[in-house]
Amino acid sequence: MRILYVDIDSLRPDHLGCYGYHRNTSPHIDAIAEGGVRLTNVYTPDAPCLPSRTAFYTGRFGIMTGVVGHGGTAADLRVQGRSRGFRDWVELQSLPSLLQRSGLHTAQISPFGQRHAARQFYAGFNEIHNTGEGGMESAETVQPVVMKWLDDNARRDNWYLHVNYWDPHTPYRVPAEFGEPFADDPLPEWITDEVLQRHVAMPGPHTALDIAMYDDKENARYPRQPGKVTDRASLRRLFDGYDTGVRYADAMVGQIVEFLKANGLYEDTAIIISADHGENLGELGIYAEHGTADHITCRVPMIVKWPGLAKGEARDALHYNLDWAPTLAELLGRKSESRWDGKSYALTLKSGAADAGRDELILSQCAHVCQRSVRWGDWLYVRTYHDGYHLFPKEMLFNLKNDPHEQHDLAPSRPDLCREGLMRLSEWHDARMMDLASLGYATDPLWTVIEEGGPFHANDQSLARTGYCERLEATGRGWAVEEYRKRHPRAF
Repeated sequence: MRILYVDIDSLRPDHLGCYGYHRNTSPHIDAIAEGGVRLTNVYTPDAPCLPSRTAFYTGRFGIMTGVVGHGGTAADLRVQGRSRGFRDWVELQSLPSLLQRSGLHTAQISPFGQRHAARQFYAGFNEIHNTGEGGMESAETVQPVVMKWLDDNARRDNWYLHVNYWDPHTPYRVPAEFGEPFADDPLPEWITDEVLQRHVAMPGPHTALDIAMYDDKENARYPRQPGKVTDRASLRRLFDGYDTGVRYADAMVGQIVEFLKANGLYEDTAIIISADHGENLGELGIYAEHGTADHITCRVPMIVKWPGLAKGEARDALHYNLDWAPTLAELLGRKSESRWDGKSYALTLKSGAADAGRDELILSQCAHVCQRSVRWGDWLYVRTYHDGYHLFPKEMLFNLKNDPHEQHDLAPSRPDLCREGLMRLSEWHDARMMDLASLGYATDPLWTVIEEGGPFHANDQSLARTGYCERLEATGRGWAVEEYRKRHPRAF
């Protein structure tokens, strides 16, 4: 069995043609989707990068592993303690380790493990090819390594290769010679001038005036990345920068497909296209960042082309990205690990049977804000514990069918649904804390993040030294400073 897993960082599914995007960002990925199954409602339970990939390869929620953030205690796995043997549970029970035991040679091409000091990303891999720039590399750095590996190994049987492209991730870094493929394409209709001007008035990191986080500084190395968005021209620069990153990564996928076809390997190779998280491009007033526990940050593409299984079909049921671990195990005839939190959806890939999916999904973000959300039916309920200086209300509610870009908070008018969302969240939390207690732990890492001063990218210790309050005053948003003082007294 040959399995290629393509991991495109920050890739929003709704910016792919096969998911309905109006721009031609993904012709090669779209062709793969035509030969496989496209899952439309897959979410990472823990965003952004480090928590998501930890969940994906360990098969466990962040509340269980302890990894829910990008720094502090919440960036490290829980210490296993006295129950640890010669090898720890990650080495023994990760998805790549199961693949190894299934007779597959496992390889990865990615700088991610070093970028986040994440040993769990390496566990179970026979080969690790670090492309060396800590996630700042563009695909022209990654692709020669990919193509050499394929030329050396692809004709063999029984391998699993994880390939990681970064081009849609900020800063948008596609080389200038790739051109401007979307210069004549319309922008998404939902960001009207009225919506944009409302966003310009908002405070907080990565908002329209502060895309660089706490200011509007630009880096000459990345001309596709604006420092602020104030009008249609700068808005186009941002959207075109992101979409060109998608198109550039798609071109690399096309080169891989061409190689596999030229060597008679394409039909017999399983190809999975996915991501660690999405990218807010104006949703909740945030631009060029993956900073919330919402539909946009947490939803990922999941395209599965598997020899002999369903083709050209879509599945709309709710799934986590960590459901792929037991799904892949079942497809390979293996049992899932007992510690995994995922649920297999292999049956719907095999037979086309109706996919019931999950009744609800719990989404978490503790790197830019501290939030947990519940997705059920058409609804998304968001509860905020630390607002990351965005001044989000304690609870928000969105109807994703009618409002996929989260423009209309219905929480004030639907307290009944907010109560239901809170109940669902509370019941999930109680169950996870009982699971933790059975393993000898008693701490929810979300509260550890708050105890340590807030999310790594917007914590109470950092606000004062950025001079951001002075910037808010200078840009006509000084009204927010007093509210910051009320909500975040440790920052002042």
